[in-house]
Amino acid sequence: MSTSHQQAREALGLRLRELRKDSRLAQRRLAELASWHESKVSKIEHGKQTPSEDDVRTWCRLVGAEGHVPDLIATVRNISSAYMEWRREWRAGAGRRQQTIAAQEAETTLFRVFEPFVIPGLLQTREYAAQRFRDNVAFHGTGGDVDTAVQARMDRQDVLRRGDRDRRFHMVMCEVALTVGLAEDGIMIEQLERLLTLSILPRLSLGIIPTRARHRRAPHHGFWVFDDRLVLVDTAAAELTITQPREIAVYVQEFEVLAGSAVYGPAARELISNAIRTVRAS
Repeated sequence: MSTSHQQAREALGLRLRELRKDSRLAQRRLAELASWHESKVSKIEHGKQTPSEDDVRTWCRLVGAEGHVPDLIATVRNISSAYMEWRREWRAGAGRRQQTIAAQEAETTLFRVFEPFVIPGLLQTREYAAQRFRDNVAFHGTGGDVDTAVQARMDRQDVLRRGDRDRRFHMVMCEVALTVGLAEDGIMIEQLERLLTLSILPRLSLGIIPTRARHRRAPHHGFWVFDDRLVLVDTAAAELTITQPREIAVYVQEFEVLAGSAVYGPAARELISNAIRTVRAS
């Protein structure tokens, strides 16, 4: 999990610990009164376990701190929303998540996007996006309305052409994303041709890191930075939402280092054209 997620859980545990100590109630006695396993109190207080909303209500009732319940439950909900499991998201419907991201994008002036192995969502063709969603549904073993999710992603792409003239997009990907077999050749060629078209948009700075470029930072995973207020990070299991300023600054630094290894303009378009020739010859 993200560091910000763990820090929030530890901070919640500390607040609950202080309330317990103020009531002069020992950990073991609190567990007995709540009918919990004796280790549960310690795990919560040390940030190793996130309490449920019912746990918080029980805790506050037993330590005589009912007035803190609303604020503590809000904290629990914020911690839970910072870690969104893909399997759960697909059951709920990925189209809804695309709409949530669209709302965040509408409030954003500067987009900084890094994707090591895939084409960024705002630049994807319908067929490429559909393949990505289908593969994700298959991997997580969930049902999912792929068509709705794809349409929502296509709708998000309006942000590239409309809205604030000061809105800027800086997107960086590794060269391997241009040829890795994430879709059939015909879909990949159409996707690469779309990249060539989009690369001349005045508000889009498209960078590609050549495979043999000097990588001053190993590309770990994709991430999106929305201004300086929010970072979304994709992992195999979940999407992490990072809002802690110190961590956001780390991702901004990471992006600048990665972008420094990329090529832009004609050099980037030449890599895309080379990739088209490679896929056609495969």
